[in-house]
Amino acid sequence: MIYFASSDKRSAQRSSRLIAPVVRWLIPDISDAALWRVVFMARKGAHVTEYAIFAVLLWWALRHSSRSEKTRGWNGKRAGLAWVLATLFALSDEWHQKFVPTRQGSPWDVLIDAAGAAAGLLVVWVLGRWRKQW
Repeated sequence: MIYFASSDKRSAQRSSRLIAPVVRWLIPDISDAALWRVVFMARKGAHVTEYAIFAVLLWWALRHSSRSEKTRGWNGKRAGLAWVLATLFALSDEWHQKFVPTRQGSPWDVLIDAAGAAAGLLVVWVLGRWRKQW
């Protein structure tokens, strides 16, 4: 799904044609500058969200790969591995975008993706502590 979102059809020029009209409909008197800031933030928010979900899924898979019930709680090493894997995938995704004509690879997007992965894992940890699971 992430590589699909990195295709030409999901480039900023094309996805802005979907986001901008919705924002204009919700806020008819928005200035062009404000509109493009909202579109930009929506696009970057999508990065954070998709990598938060991806890291949580990686963590969950690593957590359930153990046969022992004892090791299924929170494990910092597994969470770190999930974060590293998500970040490496973000690097590969941005590298892939360098070869798509209407896209460009951005180190800033890798940082945003890595932050999203960390945020997703942090939410899992906080929820687990709150529910007294670890």
